[in-house]
Amino acid sequence: MLTTSSLTVSRGERILFRDLSLSLASGEALALTGANGAGKTSLLRTLAGFIRPDAGTIAFAEVEPAEARASHIHWLGHLDGLKTGRRARDELAFQARWSGATADGIAAAVDVLALEPLLDLEVRKLSAGQRRRLAFARLIASPRPIWLLDEPFAPLDARWRAAIGLLMQAHLDKGGGLIAAVHDPLPLPARSLDIGAGR
Repeated sequence: MLTTSSLTVSRGERILFRDLSLSLASGEALALTGANGAGKTSLLRTLAGFIRPDAGTIAFAEVEPAEARASHIHWLGHLDGLKTGRRARDELAFQARWSGATADGIAAAVDVLALEPLLDLEVRKLSAGQRRRLAFARLIASPRPIWLLDEPFAPLDARWRAAIGLLMQAHLDKGGGLIAAVHDPLPLPARSLDIGAGR
C-alpha cells in the first residue's frame, strides 16, 4: 500500500532520521515507537504530505502520491483539528463530507461511536475523549484505505480504547492499513518500528 526508500527528514539543523525505509501491506498495522522528539509525528506528517523530506522517496500502490493524499489517506493528528465554536453535528458533517462521506456513512459513524448525545453541543464543551471520538468519526464515515494516526488513544478511557481498537481491526480486516505513532502498544497485532533505533 505504501513504501518509503532511504527517507531522510530534518527539523531545522537537526536530522530526525536518515535512510529510513518501510513498507505497509494491505491488512497490516505498523506501530511507530521511540522517545519524544525521535521523529514519529514528523514521519507521519511526511507520509501525509505536510513535510517535504530532505531525501528519499514515498510511493503508493497503483496511485500517484498527490492522488493518494487527496483520496486514499486519512490523517488524524495529535490535535483533533476540530473547530471549537461549531456544534459537533455541524463539524462532523463538514469534515466527513469534505472527505467524501454520504449521509448513511455519517449516520453509521455516529452510531458506532455513540455520538448522538453530543451532536447538539459545541465542540468546546466536549471532553478531550469526546472530541477524539468525534475526530475519529470521519474515518468511519468516509472509508479510506490508509490511516495515519498520531497518538490515537491518548485522551481515551479504557472502554473507548478497546472500542477504537476493534474499529481499527475491522479496517484491517477489510484490506486497509494503518500506521500509528504510539507510546503504548496497539490493542491489535502490529509490526513495530523504533524511529530512534541506531541513532
